[in-house]
Amino acid sequence: MGDALVQDLISDLPESIIESILTRLPIRDAVRTSILSSKWRYKWASITQLVFDDRCVTLRSDRALVEKSLIDFITKALFLHKGPIHKFQLSTWYLQNCSDIDQWLLFLSRNDIKELVLVLEEEEGEGELFRVPASLFHCKKLTRLDLFRCELDPPLTFKGFSYLNSLTLHQVLVAPDVIESLISGCPLLENLAISYFDSLALNIKAPNLKFLFLEGEFKDIKLENTPLLVAMSVDMYMTEDNAEHFEQSSSCNFVKFLGGVPLLEKLIGRVYFTKYLSIGYDLGKLLVTYEHLKVIELNQVCFEDRKEIYVVLRLIMSSPNLTELQISGPTNAVDFVIALEASDLKFWEKEGLSKYSFEKLKLVRMTCMSGVPHEMEFIKFLLSRSPVLETMSVAPCSLCTIARRLNMLTELVKFRRASPQAEIVFTHE
Repeated sequence: MGDALVQDLISDLPESIIESILTRLPIRDAVRTSILSSKWRYKWASITQLVFDDRCVTLRSDRALVEKSLIDFITKALFLHKGPIHKFQLSTWYLQNCSDIDQWLLFLSRNDIKELVLVLEEEEGEGELFRVPASLFHCKKLTRLDLFRCELDPPLTFKGFSYLNSLTLHQVLVAPDVIESLISGCPLLENLAISYFDSLALNIKAPNLKFLFLEGEFKDIKLENTPLLVAMSVDMYMTEDNAEHFEQSSSCNFVKFLGGVPLLEKLIGRVYFTKYLSIGYDLGKLLVTYEHLKVIELNQVCFEDRKEIYVVLRLIMSSPNLTELQISGPTNAVDFVIALEASDLKFWEKEGLSKYSFEKLKLVRMTCMSGVPHEMEFIKFLLSRSPVLETMSVAPCSLCTIARRLNMLTELVKFRRASPQAEIVFTHE
């Protein structure tokens, strides 16, 4: 009797609450609620969010049986569904070249779809990419589009998604000019993630963009119209071809990439990012003050490259409200003999750095440090110009000998600190 009462209480809940409950269940369990009672029969069929993955069916050793079961399950769920579908997500290892997806997308394009996520994984990156059908470009109300391992070729008549807020392209085969026109054709775009592209030159025009994630092998990147950008993460792979292209660039990459982002709050630059920014560098043109930039993370910075040092200095000297700075050195083997012979340490005096101070900087993390002279001078500079610094954390790279680690620690404790409470933490990676 008690169980029946509980069941009735649940069944009599408002429809909005029941839908909220069903939406939070895996789709397979949501469908199974039909057997609870006549009141629950097909209640799941009106939920507006459908999320499918390989757990929807029983996994077997026979791949063909799994594919068939998954196709049948999704097709039946769509066939029985009533009302609008605002979100459709498919994450699978089995349906990379399934023609049924074309029919599902055609169905969704007629059902006010707002969020579409296709994650078509493949073992070891093998197999053909799924070619997105033309029906996708008729989903006029899309606010979010995530495509993983697809081929994208919009029709010539396609002008963009007027309501799209978030776009993710991961291992998507698409022409560079198509990416640019797609981005510029989404006037409300705020979130953009592009990853695993090869030899891509990209010019981004997105006046409402706030969050940017880039990962891949880029020939060139230009942020032409991104004035509202607040956070970005950039991971640039390097090959001999695009390294040569970088070096031959005549324009200032720093200005092209960071010259028009005055509202930036967080910057993460991973592999080769500072190397890229250093090409065409002109220290005399400090065009932007990053009043809102509070967190900077730069990875694989080479302190034996004067231009990369300039990039780091330019960034922090243009960020008066910086509170957290993280820098890592190169992860590859370092020639300590050459590094120890670094010349012109008077550079730190000649550049007029004494006029700069970092009034808000509280935390500095330096990792994979090899103890080369310019690294140590940079740390010395920060300690002497940061009056509210709380922690300076330094971690030597794994190649450092015990003797070198001791030398680094000995130097560190001798450096003058502008902040009485500044603590130097010497750690292991």
